[in-house]
Amino acid sequence: MAARRAIAERIAHTLDPFRRQQYTDGNRIVLLASAQRYFPRLHAAIAGAAHSVWLETYILADDATGRALIDALRAAAQRGVAVRVLVDGFGGGEFARRLALSFPEFGAQLRIYRPQRWWRPQRRLFRRLHRKIAVVDDRIAFVGGINVDDSPAQDELTGEPIGPRLDFAVECQGPIVAGIALAVRRLWWRVGMTRLSVAAEPPPRRLPPGAPFPDGVRAAVILRDNLRHRRSIEHSYVAAVRAARQHILIACAYFQPGRRVRGALLAAARRGVRVTLLLQGRVEYRLQHYAQRALYGQLLAAGMEIHEYRRSYLHAKVAVIDQEWATVGSSNIDPLSLLLAREANVVVRDRAFCDQLRGDIEAAIRDDSRPLRAADYARRSVLTRAIDWIAYGAMRVATNILARSRYWTS
Repeated sequence: MAARRAIAERIAHTLDPFRRQQYTDGNRIVLLASAQRYFPRLHAAIAGAAHSVWLETYILADDATGRALIDALRAAAQRGVAVRVLVDGFGGGEFARRLALSFPEFGAQLRIYRPQRWWRPQRRLFRRLHRKIAVVDDRIAFVGGINVDDSPAQDELTGEPIGPRLDFAVECQGPIVAGIALAVRRLWWRVGMTRLSVAAEPPPRRLPPGAPFPDGVRAAVILRDNLRHRRSIEHSYVAAVRAARQHILIACAYFQPGRRVRGALLAAARRGVRVTLLLQGRVEYRLQHYAQRALYGQLLAAGMEIHEYRRSYLHAKVAVIDQEWATVGSSNIDPLSLLLAREANVVVRDRAFCDQLRGDIEAAIRDDSRPLRAADYARRSVLTRAIDWIAYGAMRVATNILARSRYWTS
């Protein structure tokens, strides 16, 4: 019997569509559904830091949220904590450049990922750092889609007052943190190696995993870069969608799936899986908004449900499949995230976590969204259809050009 069981386990492992992902057991994963829940937990962790704080972000804004975080980091550095901050050169802007000069004054360091240089345009400068990660004392990590900036008070197009962005992050403890911490250290080291003014540092070593929690869950961190992990997040989505048997629920700010993801979703809908999409209902970035609407006809014709979030801007990048698989992170399902940017998602295989995330998404659908009916979509004017397809074509052409720059530029 034992031999048969061992053979069965090996076969199950071979057939497991998620076997490429480096899962660990015994993790505590806390869902943080909004910036209002995320930043108090992050600030509390920084206030309790004893050894180190590592932070990566796409946007670090010169506003109340950004300045409050800088104050927390400054206080940690002044009591002897090693503070290292990596900010994207485009998202951080002039504020990040000023901080890079002032951080050493209180014992911290800030580096800029791919600084913007208007006088030297390069295709590879579109390969942005889109990850949002914080690691405190190599013991607790935060991963998600929440930038360090204030939520807008009004709709940029209409001027209508709106609520905070709908967004998510997770707080992680347990063995998963070692992999997250190593990823942050490696990128910090690589950025430092490109600067002649920075003293040479030894490459980071793999960290021992933290002790598992007896009541912990199975989880994995999935990174996307332009070297070894170019399609890791895309493969994660495709594997999960192909394994779906009952329900696929996705909330995504910028949704323009390529051939693989779209084909997997269409195949799932054809075999009877209920596919529900919560997508952007307000126009925040025109090109992306209209480009993704060009695909809605095909998705609706396949029987998928599309709901447009209207209360505020949707910034979430999350999904739940069959109450068995959930992901929270920084990666949209669009060419910019899946082909160009550095991204980080956490995948959780736990029913309770899936139920909680599903409940939050379904509440947003029920209370703050409106369904897009196939009949209403079909009644769009010729001009509207033309705008959608022109935007879609422009996005695809631009992405194809940018994605063909050499891999070593990542």
